[in-house]
Amino acid sequence: METTQVTSLRVDHELTIERMTEHDLLEVVEIEQASGLSPWGWDAYHKELQSANESIMLVARSLPGLSGANQSQPVIGFLVARQIADELHVNNVAVRPDSRRRGIAATLLRAALDWGTKRHARQAVLEVRAGNVAAQELYRRCGFQVVGRRRRYYRMPVEDALLMSVSLKQKP
Repeated sequence: METTQVTSLRVDHELTIERMTEHDLLEVVEIEQASGLSPWGWDAYHKELQSANESIMLVARSLPGLSGANQSQPVIGFLVARQIADELHVNNVAVRPDSRRRGIAATLLRAALDWGTKRHARQAVLEVRAGNVAAQELYRRCGFQVVGRRRRYYRMPVEDALLMSVSLKQKP
């Protein structure tokens, strides 16, 4: 199977997108907890890292020298997605609360969609909490549309999920 790689992508003068490594997992879990995502935890992310051919796990970092950034380039956002057959399933996207509304999640999402397109996925899908309007707007800006509803999908608190998808069909 083709292994399309994203090693490091300098997005602009403030941000880089890189492949997640084991060294990033504590920060990823911290962001997950601060974002109220359904918890995966360190072990699940570590296990997913072992599936590098079928999954894409990205982190966003501020470049050094910017306000709030230090030489260690902290993780400010992450994305986890997996290709299953010809479908890219976006599992988690989150950004530190103090770094939101800067386009970081959209940049991560576009990198994952590009990866899926290069691997010939025909569509990308995700679930989002029915009450998470901000995330739904982000996904709409990236081309996703609501295609279904999963009743009582989320726990703690119990909530419906909206199923959203976007076509990744290649243009001839």
